[in-house]
Amino acid sequence: MQINGCSVVVVGGTGGLGEATVRRLHAAGAKVVVADVADEKGKALERELGVRYMRTDATDEASLTDAIEAAEELGPLRASVDCHGGPATGGRLVGKDGSPLDLDGFRTTLEFYLTSVFNVMRLAAAAMGRREPVDGSRGVIVNTASIAAYEGQVGQLPYAAAKGGVVGMTLVAARDLSPLGIRVMSIAPGTVLTPAYGKAGDQLEAHWGPQVPHPRRMGRPSEYAGLVAHIIENDYLNGEIVRLDGALRFPPK
Repeated sequence: MQINGCSVVVVGGTGGLGEATVRRLHAAGAKVVVADVADEKGKALERELGVRYMRTDATDEASLTDAIEAAEELGPLRASVDCHGGPATGGRLVGKDGSPLDLDGFRTTLEFYLTSVFNVMRLAAAAMGRREPVDGSRGVIVNTASIAAYEGQVGQLPYAAAKGGVVGMTLVAARDLSPLGIRVMSIAPGTVLTPAYGKAGDQLEAHWGPQVPHPRRMGRPSEYAGLVAHIIENDYLNGEIVRLDGALRFPPK
């Protein structure tokens, strides 16, 4: 799949991973729609790069449909990248006081980190499926999981469950969409140092950097973006989760 000239929607495109991806794909010649809820950052990217910003709630069908339609106005939608965030609750399944983990918080975390990913996939795939194939392919969907899906730490149960769901959907979605010529991949990042951490970034680097086997540092958003670009261009990558973690494995705590 050629990046140059294709239309791409990046859900969560104003975040650390998302902005790096927007910049990488735009530089490669893609027509990018930034779908997010951070208006100030989104409009700044729109002014700087000439991409299109659409205020988008990934949990809302109408909002997401508008973003996808905006991307289709720019050209054939060939790629969807989902790296949006949202509120996440945590805590032990049973607290020290004997109380069970909050059910509503669990549901909210799954809504933002799993159900919304399904929402993006189904709507983006339907749009891609209406396009004529190029060399037998209509598009590619890239989702974002986490190594917490495999080694969730104490207190991460809701988040680990959601990201584990993204992992579990990847191969099934790829099989479902294979008749349409649409690939599905997921990236499972480890610890990535994004601008959102601000001044706390130095402390996080000091904590996590030495735990990464090699390179002994936290990941960079540009490395995520580079992997997204490679996935789009490599037609034989399908139905798989790629860990992007420097061989880090989360300890229990």
